[in-house]
Amino acid sequence: MPDESPSPQRILLVTGLSGAGKSTALQVLEDLGWEALDNFPIRMLGSLVDSGDNTLPVAIGFDSRTRGFVPAEIIALCKQLEARDDVELTTLFIDCGSTELERRYNETRRLHPMARGRPVLDGIKAERELLEPLRRWADIVVDTTTYATNQLQQVVRERFADDTERHMTITISSFGFARGMPPLADLLFDMRFLDNPHWVPGLRELTGLDVPVAEHIAADPAFTPAFDRIIDLLREVMPRYAAQGRSYLNIAFGCTGGRHRSVYSAERAAEVLREDGFSPTVLHRNLGSRPADRLERR
Repeated sequence: MPDESPSPQRILLVTGLSGAGKSTALQVLEDLGWEALDNFPIRMLGSLVDSGDNTLPVAIGFDSRTRGFVPAEIIALCKQLEARDDVELTTLFIDCGSTELERRYNETRRLHPMARGRPVLDGIKAERELLEPLRRWADIVVDTTTYATNQLQQVVRERFADDTERHMTITISSFGFARGMPPLADLLFDMRFLDNPHWVPGLRELTGLDVPVAEHIAADPAFTPAFDRIIDLLREVMPRYAAQGRSYLNIAFGCTGGRHRSVYSAERAAEVLREDGFSPTVLHRNLGSRPADRLERR
């Protein structure tokens, strides 16, 4: 018989030096679907595990400011939890060079929690000594000395995102310039250089979803080379957008009225991206608009 025992509760303890990036890591984890708790009283960790709710993985942030923060006691508690079959415990330590931390505090003019009226660097050194046992104990240590914020975000995503959560939500839309620009487009392609089916007898009342219009646009000598370049560009930049932490990407194709050239181009782009393994949503903003000669000037 298959094993029907419940999955262990996934718990990620996130700690590290103040200013190194703990809050950023927790925000990314929350975006990835983790339940993120910052400055959680670590002595209550056992009660949290015993609550029995393991629906979501839990990321718990704590540092020297957390009530009851005693590294030796925290490590002892972690050892107890690691011995349990119903818990999967991982510790992430966010580190950073002292000089860089000093620069960050001076730049933001925030007070270091352990400086207590002394220079920032004194507080950093004191906190580093306090946290050293946890750094040695941690399963994963990430040094953010040379990281920009988006680089730390990327590291956290790469380590803790499920495969199904790594992909951006991609929307491909069509629209008509004559009826207004889309407000949220990240990448916009103007297809008005193509021959306009609106002025072709028998095609005006049809749309880019209809075969005769599709054949007319595809037969334009300018379509294939331009469209192929657009697809090459998308294949080049989409992984880079994902690596920068983009959760949503909006790609828009425009023509004059939003009923022919842009519709066909959006559909073709979605078809190619599906073949590449993406799952784009396609929206046609002006597909239901009435054909109007006064709008179709190009």
